[in-house]
Amino acid sequence: MMSFILQITNTVASAVVDTAAQNAVTGIQTATELPPNEMHVFDIIAQAWVIMIPLSILLLMSIYVMVERLLTISKASKKNPTLLHSLKDMINSGNLANARNLCRSVNTPESIMLEQGISRIGQSMTEIREAMDKAASNELSSLEKNMGILNITGRIAPMFGFIGTIIGVIEIFYKISIAKTVEIEVISSGLYVKMVSSCGGLIVGVIAFVGYHWLNARIDRLAHRMEETQIAFLDILNEPSK
Repeated sequence: MMSFILQITNTVASAVVDTAAQNAVTGIQTATELPPNEMHVFDIIAQAWVIMIPLSILLLMSIYVMVERLLTISKASKKNPTLLHSLKDMINSGNLANARNLCRSVNTPESIMLEQGISRIGQSMTEIREAMDKAASNELSSLEKNMGILNITGRIAPMFGFIGTIIGVIEIFYKISIAKTVEIEVISSGLYVKMVSSCGGLIVGVIAFVGYHWLNARIDRLAHRMEETQIAFLDILNEPSK
């Protein structure tokens, strides 16, 4: 038994020595393999430039609209807590001109709506309410300017990404038909590059989608506050007749 084990050991050792000698002669390195060429994220994006260019344009447009609308809505949402109280004193004293000038100086959707109501004091409450409703609707519509860009971007950006992936898959199958083989190198060489277009489309779509609904939520809160202000203003007009 011992002689058999020694014989196997000698055979394995001889094989290892022979393999090492052959590698030394041929220059083949078997101990460590050189890693494949690494590809950075920007290299992958560059190879998917056909789809990434329109996605980049959509992303820049979305960011511009979000920042511009955020600044506009934030300015319009500033509340003057003493506005109604000051207007009440001016209306009760009959100083309507100063009341309108005060609304113009504040220059917010809320004050513009109140100015329309003040300018129609003496008419029926229905006419005053309709004028204020129309002014409020016009101001809120102006706040929604260019918001459609975010809505459209949130819908079509993922589609651009999927188109890029489909084009990539078509290209891969074309390479397979040329190479007449289904080796993993042929399939994976371009698939991960094409999948980045889907990832980019989804990211741009999510940014536009979140921005659109977030800004709309701020506009809705302002609209609700303007309704409360209108009710308080109409109550002020009704006080002298009580």
